[in-house]
Amino acid sequence: MNKLSKIVRFGSRAGGLVVLLLLGGPASAQDYGARTQPNPDETYDKQTIITAAEEFFGDGAEGLGTVLEKVFSDLGRPNAYIKGQEAGAAIAVGVRYGDGTLILKNGTTAKVHWKGPSIGFDLGANASRTFILVYSLPAAQAIFRRFPGVEGSLYFVAGLGVTYMRAGGMALAPIRLGVGWRQGANVGYMHFTPEKSWVPF
Repeated sequence: MNKLSKIVRFGSRAGGLVVLLLLGGPASAQDYGARTQPNPDETYDKQTIITAAEEFFGDGAEGLGTVLEKVFSDLGRPNAYIKGQEAGAAIAVGVRYGDGTLILKNGTTAKVHWKGPSIGFDLGANASRTFILVYSLPAAQAIFRRFPGVEGSLYFVAGLGVTYMRAGGMALAPIRLGVGWRQGANVGYMHFTPEKSWVPF
């Protein structure tokens, strides 16, 4: 059997095309990590995140509610989020760079940069606004590491895409609204740093 198995599901939801692409078989919510539920006072509720994401993305994100429902169902309540932007390109092997602001529920903020390669069935270039939900982050400086992508997570709704990443007991859910064309499935990681670096690894 081919190691790479794909399941594509099409449907109509939130006024747009819904595609769920699973690589290597389906993944359960437990596979994504960070499903524990800490003190509600230390995490963001769904409505607060929806409001922040709608203000960030603006009128172009008609499928946002559906995407956030999916993430909250899989991962629960985040204790931080990142608002930023990124650009990338790929011809099988790709790269992306981004920067933004990390905002923790306790009020801490920090400027963050990220970069990372991607390898897979991927072609094109894109620029996107990126809203990243962050789970089980103990302190702002803990974000500065590599977060590999979770096999089996790639979800699109009406031009919005979300994947899951995890490392060291933490999990990320980057939500992207892109400009340009980027198609296919890829695996890779996001490497967060306090300073910008053009070396993609």
